[in-house]
Amino acid sequence: MERTGKVVVEKVGGKSTVTRCFSKYPLKFIVPSKAGPCKTDSVWIYSLTYGGGIVSGDSISCEFEIGDGCTTVFTTQASTKVYKSVGSRCSAQFLEVTVGSDALLAILPDPVTCFSTARYSQKQVFRVLLDSNLVIVDWFTSGRHESGEKWDFDLYKSTNNIFLDDNQPLFLDTVLLEQQSISPITERMRGYQVIAMIILLGPKLKHIQSEVQENVKRMMSEQLHIPFTGLSGCAQSNSRHFTKPSFIASCSVFGPKP
Repeated sequence: MERTGKVVVEKVGGKSTVTRCFSKYPLKFIVPSKAGPCKTDSVWIYSLTYGGGIVSGDSISCEFEIGDGCTTVFTTQASTKVYKSVGSRCSAQFLEVTVGSDALLAILPDPVTCFSTARYSQKQVFRVLLDSNLVIVDWFTSGRHESGEKWDFDLYKSTNNIFLDDNQPLFLDTVLLEQQSISPITERMRGYQVIAMIILLGPKLKHIQSEVQENVKRMMSEQLHIPFTGLSGCAQSNSRHFTKPSFIASCSVFGPKP
């Protein structure tokens, strides 16, 4: 797939600096001179598409190189809209990233919103070192609520792969929702409107990882609490009293042990 964008971030004069930034239709990068606290050594990169979304059949392919010790935030200006498909044509995005030693990259986009009948596939491949740091937020909504569209797209596929520098697989994940299945997507989603995944990797994020794990355990213990009624000192559960939680979260640990 032909590259439609490339960004290189390196240390220049002791500061994280974009030394190369290339993009072409339908992609555009914006690198503001000032973003975040003034004393923070970080580069912010905003991605946008002409027309405000991805048209059926569009293919976007980007490459990022984050140099040693650099800090970079990659985000968007609004949700990524995927327009209705024309026939069976699929819209696609591919991102390949290399994160250097002691570097930090945060992928913090707005959610993907697929229109009715849209077909969308994205793949993100990250190559890291043992002391690289990575934050990935990958999420999508059920569609355009204001137009009455909920889980009305035909296909959504998102793949995130993380490899160590020796090409050793560290994290392999794919989310796939397809309308042509046993039951409609909306039925399988049980009324939930958003699916999100957050990945926290690297020594700089250890304290956040521990905090997130504890918060998820606490929140889900509250969300999944089933009322009990005592009878002669014995607790009995009644499934009729069970209320569907407003959200469901889980937390898992992966990667080499320190």
